[in-house]
Amino acid sequence: MKSAYEGLVEHSKGFLGRDDAMRYAIGGQFEAFGVIERELLRFYGLQPEHYLVDVGCGSGRLAKPLAEFLQGSYLGTDIVAELVEYARSLAQRPDWRFEAVEQIAIPEESGRADMVCFFSVFTHLLHEQTYMYLEEAKRVLKPGGRIVLSFLEFLEPAHWIVFAETIEDARGPRIHPLNVFIDRHAIHIWAHHLGLRVDDIRSGGERFVPLPHPLTLEDGTVVEDFGNLGQSIAVLSKPE
Repeated sequence: MKSAYEGLVEHSKGFLGRDDAMRYAIGGQFEAFGVIERELLRFYGLQPEHYLVDVGCGSGRLAKPLAEFLQGSYLGTDIVAELVEYARSLAQRPDWRFEAVEQIAIPEESGRADMVCFFSVFTHLLHEQTYMYLEEAKRVLKPGGRIVLSFLEFLEPAHWIVFAETIEDARGPRIHPLNVFIDRHAIHIWAHHLGLRVDDIRSGGERFVPLPHPLTLEDGTVVEDFGNLGQSIAVLSKPE
């Protein structure tokens, strides 16, 4: 996956300026989705004084709007060093940590974080790798802390196009990372074996995140009251 993302970044820089390439490499709607991610975390309990671990921080889509809200600690990790450096420069928070990682691990001591988020991370990992990351998330969380993750599922009709495009990619030279779907039953089974509680699961088509102000998407659509990421959302928690 690392080589796929590094290749996507280099490919993007071939026809876009560096700023646009850094944003394009992690998907569209960079600014709007960053605000939705921030508000989603707030919806699930993130407080200004909390410590958030953002696994797969990419080029700072979440870190940028989060910087004006989160006064506590932040750790952003990603497998592509160039994206991590861009995220650090975008956030403009010298008190925050941004680290490139080479393996499935969170570079933090146990029991430190209030929340760990995985946006568009498990959508590109094998199930075994996802489970390993959930183990790590549980380890670094404080008792009562939460994991917020996004995922693709066949139950959501809008996700079929992602599966169809992945098939087309498989027929020719691949540019984009592999897309992986997760069944809701798997999330419940993983949580059971990890000793985590499933607090919520939401469909990718459900708009439930209250927004602080209207957002204009790249296609001109204005989201006034509630938003979502398009991907489904699951929230797990570590028992007290």
